[in-house]
Amino acid sequence: MKKDGHIHTPFCPHGTPDLFEEYIEKAIQHHFTHISFTEHAPLPILFDDTTPDKDSGMKVEQLQEYIKQLQQLKLHYKNKIHINIGLEIDYISGYEKEISNFLQIHGPQLDDAILSVHFLYYKGEYCCVDYSKEEYLRFAEKVGGIQALYDLYYATVKDSILADLGEYKPKRIGHPTLIHKFQLAHNEQINDDEQVKEILRLMKQHDYELDFNSAGLSKPFCQEPYPAYHLFDYAKSIGLRYTFGSDAHTVKDLHQYYDTIFTD
Repeated sequence: MKKDGHIHTPFCPHGTPDLFEEYIEKAIQHHFTHISFTEHAPLPILFDDTTPDKDSGMKVEQLQEYIKQLQQLKLHYKNKIHINIGLEIDYISGYEKEISNFLQIHGPQLDDAILSVHFLYYKGEYCCVDYSKEEYLRFAEKVGGIQALYDLYYATVKDSILADLGEYKPKRIGHPTLIHKFQLAHNEQINDDEQVKEILRLMKQHDYELDFNSAGLSKPFCQEPYPAYHLFDYAKSIGLRYTFGSDAHTVKDLHQYYDTIFTD
């Protein structure tokens, strides 16, 4: 089995209008047997998206159309590739009940899902930590520096792993080193290998799967996958289950990530 378990879609409000079919055909060209479309799920209704355009997740009224289109595509391509209907669920501290309720309602319609941390909470403020270099550095200053920001991020990832989100909680943890997205945008050298290894061991202990995510390779201030290759090797050494995820938001991304990660 050759699987891409993390692909975005034309339903991504901060993505592109590239068609489902374009992603699917590109994956077939690269000999994938399984793909999961994992669009950003609607955020909790009472949560105030901190990004300027409030576009971190799809609108809740779009969800059934998203699922309907993928159901049709599953049938159309059933003899060429296995398509999973999925979502990328945001873990947001303080909104565990709302996330659990959402999964209880919509989880039965999903084949696959990812649980990711994009939003961090500190002293009354939420921040989308991967939105921009400027926002990342501003929030780092607020929490007490880059090391403090890393510590807060990994604590939140731990909380996401341990949170009780009900029977439909995703079993794959998305890009668990996303805090590296802007690692070249500051002048501090942060060695977080032991923190990441602790996260990976916790995932193994609780039977979660790793989203080995190639998106960081194309980010100018990251230039490595999530997690970095040596930490991915560590994950494999402890027997942690993993699935490759391109995290593609455009069809062009697929071509770039597949050629970088895979040699057919």
